Amino acid sequence: MRKSLIALLLVTTLPAAAMAMPGGMRDGGPCPHGGKQGPRMFQELDLTREQQREMRKLMGEQMQQRRDVTQRYLDKLPEAERQAMQDELQAGRDKTHQSMRALLKPEQQKAFDESLKKMEEKRAERAEFLKWKAERDQKN
Repeated sequence: MRKSLIALLLVTTLPAAAMAMPGGMRDGGPCPHGGKQGPRMFQELDLTREQQREMRKLMGEQMQQRRDVTQRYLDKLPEAERQAMQDELQAGRDKTHQSMRALLKPEQQKAFDESLKKMEEKRAERAEFLKWKAERDQKN
C-alpha cells in the first residue's frame, strides 16, 4: 500500500513540475512535440477555444479529485510514514532537478534556479496557510 501511495503522490506532482518548467504548457509556448498544445489524445480533435477551456476545466477538476483522494489516504498514515514518504519524494525531486539542470546552459540554469526558488516559496506559503487554517478550524 505504501508503494501505491508513493506512486499516486508522484503522479499528482509530475504535472505541476512539468508546468513549472520554462516553455511549459501553461505559458502558451509551443508544444514540445510540435503541433497543437494539450494532451496527445486531444491533438487530433481540432477543438474550439471554448472546448479547450472546458477540457482544461474538467482535467483540473480530475486533478483536484485525485489530490483529495490522495490526501484522504495520507491522513490515515502514521506521522513517521508520512514524513518518510515526504523525504523520499523530496529526494526524488532534488535528483530530477539536478539532472534537468545539468542539461541546461548557464543562462538557462539561472532561470531554472529562479523558477525552482519561486515554486518553493509558493509551496512554503501554502503550507503556512494550511497550517493556519487547520489551527483556526480546531479553535472553532
